[in-house]
Amino acid sequence: IVEKPDLKGREDILKVHIKNVKVSPDIDLHEIALATSGAVGADLANMVNEAALRAVRMKRSVVIQEDLMEAVEVIIAGKEKKDRILSEKEKKMVAYHEVGHALATALQKNTDPVQKITIVPRTMGALGYTMQMPEEEHYLMSKDEIMDELTVLLAGRAAEEIVFHTKTTGAANDIERANDLARAMIAQYGMSDKFGMAALEKIQSKYLDGRNVPNCSEETRTQLDNEIIRVLKESHDKAMKLLGDNMEALHKISEFLIEKETITGEQFMAILREIQNKDTDKTEKAPESEDTKPAEPENTESEN
Repeated sequence: IVEKPDLKGREDILKVHIKNVKVSPDIDLHEIALATSGAVGADLANMVNEAALRAVRMKRSVVIQEDLMEAVEVIIAGKEKKDRILSEKEKKMVAYHEVGHALATALQKNTDPVQKITIVPRTMGALGYTMQMPEEEHYLMSKDEIMDELTVLLAGRAAEEIVFHTKTTGAANDIERANDLARAMIAQYGMSDKFGMAALEKIQSKYLDGRNVPNCSEETRTQLDNEIIRVLKESHDKAMKLLGDNMEALHKISEFLIEKETITGEQFMAILREIQNKDTDKTEKAPESEDTKPAEPENTESEN
């Protein structure tokens, strides 16, 4: 069995495929390897090829880091579909949805930093997406990390509900991924207080279709479904509270994204920090309450 390459493996594979390509001396293959968790050799070869093609289209003689990062997105999400024109209303909805994901990522501890947010549609069907860049490769996930990831996945739908008071089909993939993760957390990883370390499901034919096969009674499966619903509701409620407490950031960053269509993680964090610092200054400069004001001297003169 040949597993998918780890971080060092991906970096070494990239070196093999890029050795005959003219590249800028300051390219960072480690950064590309970090951004391509789960990619196999063929994917990495395609990325190098796409980066070279982009460099030629941009009339450059060498591949630069920007070409490689864009190639990662092409392989993961498809090419930019510039002929798919969204209406202003849909564009606004997609922007708030993606900023909801990004804010939930930035406001929690156990998440990877935001690398990029875009509302430019892609050929694989995505109307927009938020790209995260891990600072190091992870081989394990704690329960806290899984719960924070569930909150991030459901924060897009939460943003739609808070701002537009509706729900759209744009959250379909997020909901599917959140359900799969919550089910695995409870049924396979033994991270539920209700079921403890009972293995309620197992994966069959891991290297083929990888189907989940029940390992419990019908009654327990019903309880399992109820527990998954509870965990998802808890994560959704947390996402609603996070965004509700940061409405200024949600509006301001979404407006900036609608104007620019694509923003970097640095731009996103700069706006968020500016708002957070402003709120901190307001708190520090808040007037003293009546209880803390020094008592005024009593007036000894009579009213007459």
